[in-house]
Amino acid sequence: MDTSGLYRTVTGFADSAPVWVQRTFELWTEYGLWVFGVLLAAVWWRARGRGGARAVALALLAPAATALAHAVSEAVKSTVEEERPCRAVAGAAAPLLGCPPPGDWSFPSNHAAIAGAAAVALVMAVRRLAPLVVPLALLMAFSRVFVGVHYPHDVALGLLLGGSVAALVVLALTGPVAAGVSAVRAGGTRADGIRANGIRTCGIRAGIRLTGPGPGGESSSEVRNVPGCRMP
Repeated sequence: MDTSGLYRTVTGFADSAPVWVQRTFELWTEYGLWVFGVLLAAVWWRARGRGGARAVALALLAPAATALAHAVSEAVKSTVEEERPCRAVAGAAAPLLGCPPPGDWSFPSNHAAIAGAAAVALVMAVRRLAPLVVPLALLMAFSRVFVGVHYPHDVALGLLLGGSVAALVVLALTGPVAAGVSAVRAGGTRADGIRANGIRTCGIRAGIRLTGPGPGGESSSEVRNVPGCRMP
């Protein structure tokens, strides 16, 4: 797939853009993924406080699916070994950011894969976030071409890869994880079985910190009454 012509067009536009536009894209491409991180944390915090087991499962799976998408993208990148366009494309404008070193391959874009995965996972957890996170993911992908470090096909397929991995993970694991969340919240009925495997009932306390006590705001009395495991 040859998108070098489109790469020249985008980087030429970037080279002639006002300085404030260049700086804005540089900042976004460097730090924009933190926005997705904050959103992932906010969705989890909201779900653990007020959500049912399924909502918590979706919130917990979102960062896990995003991390897996990054790992898959990195594996593909190491297999394909496509050179960066900032070294390979003749006649293109100089990149706004320094060209990554040799061996830091181009296809697919990890930034695009992470943004695509986070966007899909967040939308599956909270649908009304779609008008926010989908444009942000597209903007992240475009910024990688704008600053000159990726081909257009790197970011397009990175988005597709990340989004697909996230969707598959969430669809496959939501049921089992939701069942686990319900078990942790129930606490008492599971405590004996957990203790039989050599894990102290106090471990449920850590689980409830992760899942939240549930909409009712109460954990099992068995867990609350275990010495050394003071629960609200």
